[in-house]
Amino acid sequence: MAETTDVVIIGSGFSGICMAITLKQAGRHDFIILEKSSDLGGTWRDNTYPGCACDVPSHLYSFSFEPNPSWTRMFSTQEEIWDYLRSCVDTYGLARHLRLGAEVTAARFDERAGRWRVEVGDTDGLDCRILVAGVGALHQPSMPDLPGLDTFAGTTFHSAQWRHDHDLTGRDVAVVGTGASSVQFVPQIASRVRRLDLYQRTAAWITPKPNPAIDSRRQRLFARRPAAQRGVRDVLYWVLEARGAGFALSRRAMAPLERQAKAHLRRQVVDPELRRRLTPDYQIGCKRVLLSDDFYPALARDNVHLVTDTVAGVLPQGIRAADGTVRGVDTIIFGTGFDVSASLTRLKIAGRDGLALRDVWHRDGVGAHLGITVAGFPNLFFLLGPNTGLGHTSVIFMIEAQARYVRKALDLLDSAGAATIEVTPQAQRRFVERIQARLAGSVWQSGCRSWYLDETGRNVAIWPHFTWKYWLDTRRLRRKDYALGGSRLIAG
Repeated sequence: MAETTDVVIIGSGFSGICMAITLKQAGRHDFIILEKSSDLGGTWRDNTYPGCACDVPSHLYSFSFEPNPSWTRMFSTQEEIWDYLRSCVDTYGLARHLRLGAEVTAARFDERAGRWRVEVGDTDGLDCRILVAGVGALHQPSMPDLPGLDTFAGTTFHSAQWRHDHDLTGRDVAVVGTGASSVQFVPQIASRVRRLDLYQRTAAWITPKPNPAIDSRRQRLFARRPAAQRGVRDVLYWVLEARGAGFALSRRAMAPLERQAKAHLRRQVVDPELRRRLTPDYQIGCKRVLLSDDFYPALARDNVHLVTDTVAGVLPQGIRAADGTVRGVDTIIFGTGFDVSASLTRLKIAGRDGLALRDVWHRDGVGAHLGITVAGFPNLFFLLGPNTGLGHTSVIFMIEAQARYVRKALDLLDSAGAATIEVTPQAQRRFVERIQARLAGSVWQSGCRSWYLDETGRNVAIWPHFTWKYWLDTRRLRRKDYALGGSRLIAG
């Protein structure tokens, strides 16, 4: 017989942990967090490649209600962020709510009961009133479909599944991709390998990464006077929001950031031919803007070779480029990012009339009201759902706003004595159309191909405005945007 609980949260990364803490703060303790892996942490558990760190300042990449005075640098490492998440679980007593090794294979809404039936591995599953999906967008590794890859005689792996048991010292290594992960791990391995061939499909815009240490004196100050750390956080928030003007208001406002990136490239790359190949041919901001002070110097090493010819296929002994050149290697590392669309649709979720969420999104395009709720799927909420990712500041701000919004939905359900809450198709359509209209003339739609876009070229990832605007939009739940149904007493 299925176990019964009020709320099921899928995922134990920042989204799932924030939702759980928000429930506890509201006096709601009847919930379970399901995590498919053997430990919590989401992205910050999985990505353990050398040099893995956040590209948002530490003071912002943490919960506003749980500041960490012990950050050691402006930009935190993966280990520090993972430790922070585990400390949040301890501080708020979430361990007893957490089920590890519990993979959700499907979820179906039972219309008669007004409840969700959640399938979990080989168990009897869970029966819940509310289902919250905090699975994250940067979750499913994207692997290129390269002819002959299965014939390669050496070792291959994705950066999100780093093979720490595979010593790279003295090896001939190919890295495919020059995105956010590669920019971090290439400088860490370049001095260890014998040769490194870096295959670049598209050059990335890279700006300096000021990453000063936070000394013990300041850590003690933040611990004794939390207001001082809140002040730093507030300043950083508004600095990044100001930078976001180019994303949110006008593409012309991106010019200062592009000048900064070009100056950074000129300073760090002396060779004019290498500099030319590293200069992007699209407007800054169209793809994710990267931060690094050591990537360009790594490419100037004698043992590192930038290859801009397309990868045509893989042979047992190495990689064949489009011009026919074969470069022998014994290790291939894919720094090819994540499949955002697959992350959003991988769960088998069925709403009213048994309609599958993936079918709805395939038919209508991926979209959700405020990135949180979908018509036809009562009592289902997404955290960091469609079009709530960011290109200029911390997504933790968005996660907190969404968790508070879910809490408001639960409060409305309880006050009305209703069994279900469901966004109206009209409200969802208005929101999605407004977001897509705003994206149409934005920098993200200026001609490049990025992970923000689905296979049709539609932007399903980015919030095209300032984050304070999202806070305003989610500060209140507009009752007229939702339909309440059934009776709480009938639902059980």
